[in-house]
Amino acid sequence: MRVLVVKTSSMGDVLHTLPALTDAVHAFPGIRFDWVVEEGFAQIPSWHAAVDRVIPVAIRRWRKAWFSAPVKAERLAFRRAVQAQQYDAIIDAQGLVKSAALVTRLAHGIKHGMDWQSAREPLASLFYNRRHAIAKQQHAVERTRELFAKSLGYAKPETQGDYAIARHFPDDHSHAPYAVFLHATTRDDKHWPEHHWRELIGMLATSGLQIKLPWGAPHEEARAKRLAQGYDFVTVLPKMSLENVARELSGAQFVVSVDTGLSHLTAALDRPNVTLYGPTDPGLIGGYGKNQHSLRPETGNRTDDISAASVYAQLKTQAGI
Repeated sequence: MRVLVVKTSSMGDVLHTLPALTDAVHAFPGIRFDWVVEEGFAQIPSWHAAVDRVIPVAIRRWRKAWFSAPVKAERLAFRRAVQAQQYDAIIDAQGLVKSAALVTRLAHGIKHGMDWQSAREPLASLFYNRRHAIAKQQHAVERTRELFAKSLGYAKPETQGDYAIARHFPDDHSHAPYAVFLHATTRDDKHWPEHHWRELIGMLATSGLQIKLPWGAPHEEARAKRLAQGYDFVTVLPKMSLENVARELSGAQFVVSVDTGLSHLTAALDRPNVTLYGPTDPGLIGGYGKNQHSLRPETGNRTDDISAASVYAQLKTQAGI
């Protein structure tokens, strides 16, 4: 059986799709997948052993010059890649009109997706041959697992979902123990104040752990340097590919993170993680997996109100520092 998966973005959403593939492999040991994904996240599907071919799409970039000659050539190459294979099933796990219209209608095979009441954008359901009712009040991982089970015809397992990518990043434990602090996120209301980060770093000064700070954009690098200032056990990492960030995360004793795509990558790699939440609901889109712990303010939805002491207490309980 060969299946085309359409899950283009974001990082967390792409990662949340991986356990559904693992379920399908258990149900049908010979099943193989191709995957359409935004070019910035194209490395992620390749980490799962059941994925044969990753087909990058660049909708966000193409929109800026849709009719230019280079973009037209890329779109034609994408169309040919999608249409090169006859699929037993095409599963649109994105649930948006853009994914359904641009990708699902091009591919050859029976198209599956969520029904009118379940899809993120109900109009997307009009593009599918088979529409499935998927309960909304459950974690995003479980929604996708249910969609795959109904699309391919097996019972969704009752056990916790398995991302099955940690084995792609084996750790030889030859390095000094370290933690990773994921301090960067795109939304201002998800940030944790810098003075809280520095207070937490100070609390770990006698732990014997190194602390590593990754970053992706120049302003994030500047923040990382401010957080590290004066602490010789804190390292600001160089700018790295997503694969190399994953390698750093896979070797960490534990991770502390704000609500960001890399916190979901930490969960997918089975690393202990304390994630700080403000305006988002961790019950529906939070860290899913082994040793994932969320902290929210006792009142309100401001991450500012989460104290460094409460994070340190959680680390003592969950990470054994």
